[in-house]
Amino acid sequence: MIHVTRLDGASMMLNAEWIQSVENTPDTLITLTTGQKLIVRESVEEIVQAFHAYQRTKGVRILRGEQT
Repeated sequence: MIHVTRLDGASMMLNAEWIQSVENTPDTLITLTTGQKLIVRESVEEIVQAFHAYQRTKGVRILRGEQT
């Protein structure tokens, strides 16, 4: 899960596995594999960094033999 902030200031956790694409339109638009679209305050770069951090922690859990 990654943390994102909607334009109205609402904070939410997003399942990073559901991200299909991230665009700068000029707001950051996240399209999910479900077809749902979210506009968030974070930049594309911040979303990509959060996704990579999520993937690294997921890899660590796999190496430790923990459930993901």
